[in-house]
Amino acid sequence: MTNKNERKADGSDRVREVYKVTLAGSVINVALLALKFAAGILGHSAAMIADAIHSLTDFATDVVVLVFVKLGSKPQDEDHDYGHGKYETLATAIIGLSLLVVGLMICYSGVVKTYQAICGVQLQQPGVVALVAAIASVALKEWAYQFTVRVGRKCHSEAVVANAWHHRSDALSSVGTMVGIGGAILLGERWAVLDPLAAIVVSAFIIKAAWALVMQSVKELTDASLPEAEENEIVRIANEEEGVREVHNLRTRRIGNNIAVEMHLRMPGSLSLYEAHEHATHIERRLRTHFGEGTIINIHLEPIKVNGQYEAPRQTKE
Repeated sequence: MTNKNERKADGSDRVREVYKVTLAGSVINVALLALKFAAGILGHSAAMIADAIHSLTDFATDVVVLVFVKLGSKPQDEDHDYGHGKYETLATAIIGLSLLVVGLMICYSGVVKTYQAICGVQLQQPGVVALVAAIASVALKEWAYQFTVRVGRKCHSEAVVANAWHHRSDALSSVGTMVGIGGAILLGERWAVLDPLAAIVVSAFIIKAAWALVMQSVKELTDASLPEAEENEIVRIANEEEGVREVHNLRTRRIGNNIAVEMHLRMPGSLSLYEAHEHATHIERRLRTHFGEGTIINIHLEPIKVNGQYEAPRQTKE
């Protein structure tokens, strides 16, 4: 079995990988933030300036991830018997809410500008520099999404995966900006409305992704059970242990990147305390091998019932 020092080392490696990938994303966000603001001002593009604000929220969520993953990786203490994993869930909720706000802001801005164009207001045609910045943003942010989501899934960090989606939402936003700016430049000022129309479409994808992150976080913060497929896997692993006759009172929940499992097992009453403990320990090892070393497991052992009643071993008819 993995000892405490090995688990501590694994946890340190995890935090180190999370920090490394998040800092890499932060460098990209800061560079794009400066590029987009400059391109938006020089290219007279309100859409690009809005995109720059989106990059600013990306940088803010990078800070959230760095702070909360550090907190979430702290071991259990007197005030947190189950560790600090919920801090990562809280970080995911904050990122999801910030994404939701950004999506709604982009949608509102697009609707207002589209309405102005319908009313006859001539929208300003953006410059080529804004188009170049949009293309660079799409490429860099999609790259940031790819390497961030890879580390997030490897480290089982929902906050990092959420941050990866923040990168992709920025890429999608820049796609809308690129299409709008490109269309306005190629087709002339009369088609400047393409910019806000594209932004509205992109905002719908951002809002959908944000809502999924928020709802996932709410479920975990309110101790929702694991998906049925995962609970069935837990029951399967327990039932494969020799002597286990029934699994009941199964309770599960997620704590950050770990899960907690509580269940009752019925086994022959003739087993000695030592033998019962050995079986329970074996089940715990298999569950941690499958779900991770940080899995919290509480197993309550009960003797098999005969005619609905517990009976002493000498009276049990096998």
